Amino acid sequence: MTQKEKILGFMKENMKIPMTAEEMAVMLSVPKQNMTEFFNIMEELEREGRIVKTKKKRYATGALLGLVTGKFIGNERGFGFVEPEENGGADNFGDVFIGAENTDGALHGDIVMAKIITKPDGDRRREGEIVKIVQSAEHKIVGRFTRNGTTGFVVPVYRRYATDFYIEPGNRNGAQDGDMVVAELLKRGSGKKNPEAKIISVIGNINTPGIDILSVIESRSVPYEFDEDILNAAKHAAKTVSPKDTEGRLDLRSEQIITIDGDDAKDLDDAVHVKKLENGRFELGVHIADVGNYVPVGGKIDREAYLRGTSVYLADRVIPMLPEVLSNGICSLNEGEDRLTLSVIMEIDKNGVVVDHKIYESVICSSKRMTYTDVTAIVEGDEEKRERSSDLVEMIGRMAELRAILRKKRVSRGSIDFNFDEARIVLDENGKPIDIVKRERGVSNSMIEEFMLVCNETVAEHMFWLNIPFVYRVHEEPDPDTMKEFAKFIAPLGYSIKHSNGKVHPRELAALIRSLTGKREEMIISSVALRSLMKARYSNENLGHFGLAAKYYCHFTSPIRRYPDLCIHRIIKDHLNGRLNVKKLAAFTAEAAKQSSDRELEAVDLERTIEDMKKAEFMHDRVGDVYPAVITSITPFGMFAALENTIEGLIRLADLNDDYYIYDEKSRSISGEHNGKTFLVGETIEIRVARADPQSGKIDFVLNTQETNQNSRRKAFLKKHREQVKTKKNTKIKTAKYLKKRQKKH
Repeated sequence: MTQKEKILGFMKENMKIPMTAEEMAVMLSVPKQNMTEFFNIMEELEREGRIVKTKKKRYATGALLGLVTGKFIGNERGFGFVEPEENGGADNFGDVFIGAENTDGALHGDIVMAKIITKPDGDRRREGEIVKIVQSAEHKIVGRFTRNGTTGFVVPVYRRYATDFYIEPGNRNGAQDGDMVVAELLKRGSGKKNPEAKIISVIGNINTPGIDILSVIESRSVPYEFDEDILNAAKHAAKTVSPKDTEGRLDLRSEQIITIDGDDAKDLDDAVHVKKLENGRFELGVHIADVGNYVPVGGKIDREAYLRGTSVYLADRVIPMLPEVLSNGICSLNEGEDRLTLSVIMEIDKNGVVVDHKIYESVICSSKRMTYTDVTAIVEGDEEKRERSSDLVEMIGRMAELRAILRKKRVSRGSIDFNFDEARIVLDENGKPIDIVKRERGVSNSMIEEFMLVCNETVAEHMFWLNIPFVYRVHEEPDPDTMKEFAKFIAPLGYSIKHSNGKVHPRELAALIRSLTGKREEMIISSVALRSLMKARYSNENLGHFGLAAKYYCHFTSPIRRYPDLCIHRIIKDHLNGRLNVKKLAAFTAEAAKQSSDRELEAVDLERTIEDMKKAEFMHDRVGDVYPAVITSITPFGMFAALENTIEGLIRLADLNDDYYIYDEKSRSISGEHNGKTFLVGETIEIRVARADPQSGKIDFVLNTQETNQNSRRKAFLKKHREQVKTKKNTKIKTAKYLKKRQKKH
């Protein structure tokens, strides 16, 4: 334990009142010769925001003074939240809400200190105000430069920046109106004054194909190109498989092994085979590219992969975790080519139980590159497809049989399957969306999913019982209070779940979700259920996977595109070859799990942002068009409705112009005050596209039955306003008369 940690530990555990540095030195028995060092440590802790120095030069932890230090998470509407730092003096009340008027110029990503001004109340979070920016984030402001005369602003594409940035004429770096630019912060905003920045580079004009997506990528500081030295290292590593490479490996090149992927997939990192054994059981082999063989630990490629954490799949491109010469080349399990793999071969009984398994370093040669479309067609009896792949029909039949067994077992134990539609965005050669459709999922998709799930569980359980440091994929049990609130929410809708003071088994939620199939309430209850669960993440501790109802789970099957998979491949290989360094590994697995979780969240957010932008761009040319839609959620400010192709838009309460509508929190509905009209989640309505902004990704709908003007809406509002004024006026008159009588009495 360092001196800094000792001082901080003392302050957290023993201090009841703020103390001067001298008083603390006495309490800690600091020798005279070490006083200067002690004072320096105190100043350093104060600069880091881990302790506070009052105006009277007394020190205390933030918790003692009602302060919380943490990361500021901005919101496009101006407010934000402070995420308390772990062990940073925060209590157990979670995030702190910061109103737009209380941000004190803080921007997303800053480490800040906030003063608590209201305590939590029911579902409401604590509220606070930022009193100090402890550490500024590296603000890379990417946005559209807009110019009006001598005035110029950068409108950021990252939605968590809730303000435009003012650009002085001398800080424009040649940017023209409509250019997408990169700017750096010069001065923070205060009050109604915008923050100032200067443009450091121009990305390109917003109308240039691909610039919109490139700008969003730049705004997240996601590396999308590889340095020359990394590309050279990858080319050097990507050597064809030689006889020497196969020595000591299980040779499976004579086995009938196939890959099954999407039509346009190029990085084929998993292959499978299924046999029927003499004892009636199945043999399932899952063969995963041995990426660790080509990416040395701590090398240039490895450091870059750790930094990226995951491949990112966007509408018009893939940002790979590894250079393509590896991901699409030597590490891709291409048909007819020898490839080095890690194989998990499992013996599975008729109930879906893995009764035996082995993990090997192996070498395979894929017999055939199959697609989901073709395999689904074969399973469904397409004669042409069956004839074309006649040598695989028998094995694919066994795969379909095993898939059904594994799925039945997983469902019976309580694994939760949400039925949310995914979009497939079709772009032209200029990156413009020309169609958006639902992504189809056939039986072959489910087949590969079940095989990968059982493989991941088997590997996780195997490594757990070896008691070796590892990276698990965990999904913790939901918060009991949140589950109690969820149970209250579904009760008026005619549904219930069994729980013990908020503790619920996944089987209950799984049964509820299945019972909703095809019903009007399916979307809203499923959405609220999903938001009520914890987020899955990576951890060096085995905490189980609630959503899958699995005791052990990891990500083993995609080392080309996920760093945790690459990490645990190395652990398995080191164990198989007797070269594990357990002490060093324990620290690294904790770091890798945290980094991988953070990068995954960033990637998901980036993917959703790009999808929203392309959907808005698609609808921008369809403003005024009318479509049937389904109400997916209702909020105090409006209703969200989704079209058949998954595109969702907001119908604002302000645009409901035939009455004054009131939101009911319990039923999640809105009702007209005078006409009695009620809107519920799951209802089919007819909408007209009102607005679509590709840069923000926002789409607004209006009801097609609505008048185009706002007269009736204004009338309803004014009527309510007049009634309120009249009531207040009568109350004032009565109060005045009462006070006058009272004065006369006395």
